[in-house]
Amino acid sequence: MLEVVDHPLIHAELTLLRDRHCPPQRFRSHVRRVASLMVPAVTANLETEPVPCETPLEVTSGVTPSRPIILAPILRAGIGFFDGFLDLLPEASTAHIGLARNEETLRPEPYYFKTPPELPKAEVIVLDPMLATGGSAAEAVTRLRAAGAVRLRFACLVAAPEGVDTLHRAHPDLPIFTAALDRCLNAKGYILPGLGDAGDRIFGT
Repeated sequence: MLEVVDHPLIHAELTLLRDRHCPPQRFRSHVRRVASLMVPAVTANLETEPVPCETPLEVTSGVTPSRPIILAPILRAGIGFFDGFLDLLPEASTAHIGLARNEETLRPEPYYFKTPPELPKAEVIVLDPMLATGGSAAEAVTRLRAAGAVRLRFACLVAAPEGVDTLHRAHPDLPIFTAALDRCLNAKGYILPGLGDAGDRIFGT
């Protein structure tokens, strides 16, 4: 399943993000806002359970998520996307997945993996701003599933059709959420029109 989160405020923020003259501090702010705007769509079908709620006037019923939530940013760029999700999901735990793309082979190279103990019973949201070749995303989901994760979904800012296809082939049941589905990849594996290297633009490197 692929869902492009269609919202005019997201479109406006993406326009500012794509601008090559957007400085790192503003780029980070725009990424954070897009991430927060995506949270309702990404979490729309989370299961809940009833709980009592005492108002100032009486006791009523409310709901709470049935399972813990884990945010799993793919390092390093995923950290810049993570904050906007955490703003709306402050009780979430965090898994860290370190994958670096080899610029010659375009394949992900793992260097760090750490998850909370509740991984098998949690709702896991994998975060990476760019779904380009799909290699890093597929590798991250594979590692999370090997570690015991059962309920996963993936969220990104911008996706290329090639990356979506790769991720769907590796994990056909994985829901994918993106703020934009762009045209294609170039010969170096960058998304067109894209917004450049999200990690470099987030961290000013």
